[in-house]
Amino acid sequence: MKKIGITETVLRDANQSQIATRLRREEFAGILDTMDKAGYASIECWGGATFDSCLRYLDEDPWDRLRFIRQHIPNTRLQMLLRGQNILGYSHYSDDTVRAFVRKSVENGIDVIRIFDALNDIENIRTAVDETLKCGAEAQGAICYTISPIHTFDMYVELAKKYEALGCQSICIKDMAGIMSPQVAYDLVSALKKELKVPVVVHTHATTGLGSMTLLKAAEAGADGIDTAISIFSGGTAQPPTESMVYTLQEMGYDTGVDLKVCKEINDFFKPVEKKYLDEGRLNPSVLTTKIDALNYQIPGGMLSNLIANLTSLNALDRLDDVLLETPKVREDLGYPPLVTPMSQMVGAQAVANVITGKRYASVSKEVKAYLRGQYGTPPGKINPDLRKQVLGDEPEHVGRWDDEIEPEIPKAKAYLGDLAQSEEDVLSYVAFPAQAEAFLRRRKNTGTFEAEYSFAKEE
Repeated sequence: MKKIGITETVLRDANQSQIATRLRREEFAGILDTMDKAGYASIECWGGATFDSCLRYLDEDPWDRLRFIRQHIPNTRLQMLLRGQNILGYSHYSDDTVRAFVRKSVENGIDVIRIFDALNDIENIRTAVDETLKCGAEAQGAICYTISPIHTFDMYVELAKKYEALGCQSICIKDMAGIMSPQVAYDLVSALKKELKVPVVVHTHATTGLGSMTLLKAAEAGADGIDTAISIFSGGTAQPPTESMVYTLQEMGYDTGVDLKVCKEINDFFKPVEKKYLDEGRLNPSVLTTKIDALNYQIPGGMLSNLIANLTSLNALDRLDDVLLETPKVREDLGYPPLVTPMSQMVGAQAVANVITGKRYASVSKEVKAYLRGQYGTPPGKINPDLRKQVLGDEPEHVGRWDDEIEPEIPKAKAYLGDLAQSEEDVLSYVAFPAQAEAFLRRRKNTGTFEAEYSFAKEE
């Protein structure tokens, strides 16, 4: 019987895509022991925007959150998403910080680190892959799938081969916007299976309505794993539903290892959670429907939900269509970067600024300026020279790897925090998100609480 692994995303990407990563620990604590019995190949539970959200919005220690999940899920592999040299922040960090973050992630419970770079620049994942291997975890190299005049089928295959040569123990096709068609998935997975010796995993979103078909064709082509979300938090901008995919694959003769009876328990548990977010207006029904225009705009689920949230806060949700039209224009100006964090935030914020101000690039963020200088790596395509001159003037182009010039952040952070930091993890939190982490650490010190309290959510 053919085998295919299922990675459950409800604790990370599914709730990131639908409710902007606002799922609190107390809202999933009571189901973790059950999730450990479902038979998942892995559970994606950390990384991505979870770290930022814990500190910025949830008043939770992200490291304690991970340890708590590990305590209640001892038998299933825990997986995280890492942005290579960005780790979990929005700018590049020194190699020392990247290595320390990877090491502590593994020590606190992570088994699989899916590592990507927003530009598909292999130099930006090299350090993270090397340290992951040294720590004994699985390094999964993720290729950001996008469509543009410069992104070709052969390019993806060659990049996957380079990732394997780098030491990646599995390769993920990361389709952030749900724009990979079923036929492309079949052809790309088939090509990768011929060229690679390591497993191939496929990640997509249901945004455009293609997701389930794309995963099914990927399975038929020999994919070793797929990402899905428990049905109550599936569809729309999240992943295709776990139960439907498992049911279909089992009928087709695949062994997923997943117990659908356990999945029902998990889904029933999350039903009142979803209802609460709907009732409170924090789950916008708009992110639950099919957005076929994403085939043109290529906007990932998390980016779309954040765009809606940002425009709502500006009382400008009526300008969403204008922002969606502006986004691909900004992307072209920046050399066709894939729309994935941090590039999705940078491109999206710039598109919003262009629309709201009524003048393109009248206001440019420091992150976009850094990108234009080359601080995020090598762009996939050519940056609009007129834009670069408008923003940077006659500033000469930088030569060499920016990351080699970054001063190690940890020593200064330790000295600044003093007794506010109770661990190396606290220091790393501050390095990644200084303002948010310092505020959290000061609240923790004032209350005398060094471990976040938690309660178990009850089924209604």
